[in-house]
Amino acid sequence: MHPSTYDFIIIGAGSAGCVLADKLTANGRFQVLLIEAGGTDRRFMIKMPMGYGFTFSDPRVNWRFSTQADAGLNGRVAYWPRGRVIGGSSSINAMAYVRGLPHDFDDWQAAGAHGWDWDTVKATYDAMERHDERAANGRREQRGTGPVWVSDLSDQMHPFSRHFLRAAQDMGWASLSDMNGPDPEGLGYVRSTVRKGRRWSSADAFLRPALRRKNLTVIRNALVERVLIQDGRAVGVQYLKGQLQSIATAAREVILSAGAINSPQLLMLSGVGPAAHLQHHGVQVHLDLPEVGQGLQDHLAVSHFFWANQPTLNRTLGNRVGQLIAGIRYILTRRGPLSVPVNQCSGFARTQGAKPPDVQIYCNPASYSTPATGTPQVDRDDGFLLCVQPSRPTSRGSISLRSARPTDAPLIQPNSLSTQEDRDTAIRAGRVLQELIQTPTIQRITQARRDTDIVPMNDTALLENFRTRAGTVFHPTCTCRMGGNAQNSVLDERLRVHGVAGLRVIDASSFPNITSGNTNAPTMMLAYRGAELVLEDHAV
Repeated sequence: MHPSTYDFIIIGAGSAGCVLADKLTANGRFQVLLIEAGGTDRRFMIKMPMGYGFTFSDPRVNWRFSTQADAGLNGRVAYWPRGRVIGGSSSINAMAYVRGLPHDFDDWQAAGAHGWDWDTVKATYDAMERHDERAANGRREQRGTGPVWVSDLSDQMHPFSRHFLRAAQDMGWASLSDMNGPDPEGLGYVRSTVRKGRRWSSADAFLRPALRRKNLTVIRNALVERVLIQDGRAVGVQYLKGQLQSIATAAREVILSAGAINSPQLLMLSGVGPAAHLQHHGVQVHLDLPEVGQGLQDHLAVSHFFWANQPTLNRTLGNRVGQLIAGIRYILTRRGPLSVPVNQCSGFARTQGAKPPDVQIYCNPASYSTPATGTPQVDRDDGFLLCVQPSRPTSRGSISLRSARPTDAPLIQPNSLSTQEDRDTAIRAGRVLQELIQTPTIQRITQARRDTDIVPMNDTALLENFRTRAGTVFHPTCTCRMGGNAQNSVLDERLRVHGVAGLRVIDASSFPNITSGNTNAPTMMLAYRGAELVLEDHAV
């Protein structure tokens, strides 16, 4: 054991942890230790935007979790990739930047997370963002001065994607210039965390500037085994690097930013969680906090592929010659099909009778197959994808210990479609997809269905189709959620663990409920504002 002392210890250098490392070291007064289980993010397949297909199952950068059998999805087991690398999941995700809808955050406030309403978080978003946009004259212009680059890549999208915008008009949806704008309902080109043809992760935005400071220490490839708790206070961590077990002590706070799966696991391994469950695994109980690991929420999307009668991305990426040409172009110019994520069009829509928008639409100018733990394979023939995702599910699952060994992945039970509301929304989402498929534009560009034809399906068949086909879009949240008290939540509104001094959780697990849309942007926002709360509480 080799003790060392810091003011703050941050566990996890992911989307949230990188933000905290930057913000907590900026004033120069605090010594900060950042511990990451993974290694460097300086990898070509991380930096190239289209490279996330290759990191999808790479054990060098990915935890490669799997769920338990999910009764709501006909007993299927789902593969859940999560980043185990500097930058965390922001280094392996699809780079979509979606703030969420205003009512998401007003609902946070209503759930007991006071000070997290839309007006407050909007100001945080505005402070951390820098928008790189295409001006009317075709030149680039920037808006905002924050570290998070949010790029408009519409001038580089595949030409096929214009058909999706025309189909949206057929549906009566607005054409969006920015789905993070004041009226996010409609369809438009996705804004992405890409800068000059390269992924712009949380590590790029926050950690790299912080690394220039002498008061930040980063330990990579180290697994935190438990938080040390004495007399009701977090005082440090025990971690393993290689074969060497070490202890680091925290004079002020330990902050968990290990993500929606690892943060609750680590709390439970540290003796904070449902007492009976911890005792069952032989873990000494420091605090019976029953909601640790409970409340898991994720987005499910049902996707259908179609063969196209016009060129799509498959024409380039579905064969070796096209891949080689695209690769050379990217290396030489940082442009071309490898510089743009495959998720090119998205937006929010309403199902019948819904208010506000309750589904997210995805349209991709490519068709592909995704093996459970393999690299996605693009089809050789031209194809495209249409996808609908219920935005605000009400079902809640759980994370629990498999054993008391930190190296054993926890048990993930999604409990998908366990509420009637979610089953009804899944049916209505299927109806939206049926309508979209039958628009004149989609009919005109479709050569054939690649998979099951849902157009003739009734409600019963649509629900069964959802159970059979729907899959995660990798947005786990809420497993250490903020709330009003220890009976209904894990954290207070300042992200402090109920009943344990000097311990916070600041990451996607802290969400009271899942936001509409992709979750990386709100995770960085939460950490940005969370760091400000930490600094307020330790004002000198």
